[in-house]
Amino acid sequence: MQTPPTAAVGWDIGGVNTKVARAAGGRVLAALSRPFELQRDLGALTPLLARLAREVGARAGEPHGVTMTAELSQAFRTKREGVRFVLDAVAGALPDATVRVFAVDGRWLTLDEAARQPLAVAASNWSASAQLVARAHPDCLLVDVGTTTADVIPIVGGRVAAVGRTDPERLQSGELVYTGALRTPVEAIAHAVPLPGGPAGVSAEAFALAGDAHLWLGALAPDDYTVPTPDGRPAARDFAGERLARVVCADREMLDDAAITAIARHVADAQALAIADAIGRVRARHPGRLDTAVVTGLGAFLAAAAAGRAGVPRILRLADEHDDAVARSTPAAAVAVLLGEREEG
Repeated sequence: MQTPPTAAVGWDIGGVNTKVARAAGGRVLAALSRPFELQRDLGALTPLLARLAREVGARAGEPHGVTMTAELSQAFRTKREGVRFVLDAVAGALPDATVRVFAVDGRWLTLDEAARQPLAVAASNWSASAQLVARAHPDCLLVDVGTTTADVIPIVGGRVAAVGRTDPERLQSGELVYTGALRTPVEAIAHAVPLPGGPAGVSAEAFALAGDAHLWLGALAPDDYTVPTPDGRPAARDFAGERLARVVCADREMLDDAAITAIARHVADAQALAIADAIGRVRARHPGRLDTAVVTGLGAFLAAAAAGRAGVPRILRLADEHDDAVARSTPAAAVAVLLGEREEG
């Protein structure tokens, strides 16, 4: 009788979203994502992890792999402090489990080892995603646009060829772009937007988010808007239009639908251009090798638009190879698959 493949659970613990996946034999069995702003309630992380483990179907004896970005939360004064907090929360939620922490260089560390090497495990989720994508696409550019940031990761000859390791290095190299499909304030995307009489500067009052532009344009659904809205009103298209009008200190009695659409399109285009610029920088370091872009994340539509603007000849959606749940929780799914294969080996 054939022994069933080892199942493993993967975690991507962020400052505003927590994602978990369970995989066996290289196949993702389940993937979940929950919005959770860590700095609002630090004590809620441990019970959240325990609950999500049950929801994803984790069983006793299955190993758990962890990656994180939550260490950047303003709740912590240093990454070291944040990493240790996350590791302690994991240990509290999974007291009887074997836990390994994924390092940016591909190593698997124990909780104690990770605590002693915080910069090795801080913000390592992109590396896990890239290692998984490299299996099927040995020469490609992984473009993962989430709620907050965009990763632009070169994969060459089946190897993750990123230049940066820490967040500052990745920002310098163009492999990390701090713009996302949901949480980025409009004033951080564009300094001016079009109005019928000509361009207008934007207010710096956090009146609207990128998510409002994409919700108005139909690229995001209301259920995708998983953070509090700037005005506290619902994540509905009409209210998104009101928030976008505020960007130029106007309201919906002053601006019609066409004017709001022009503002939203300008915001979306500015994001796509920023990511496209990063794609161009990364591709220039590997001439002739990165003619395929694999796009994923909540903002896969932005990733695809950016790759097209950057002249990438071939664009593939990771969701077409798996499903939307996996594509929106790519690092967690990657960690689960990679750890399961390690345990079987």
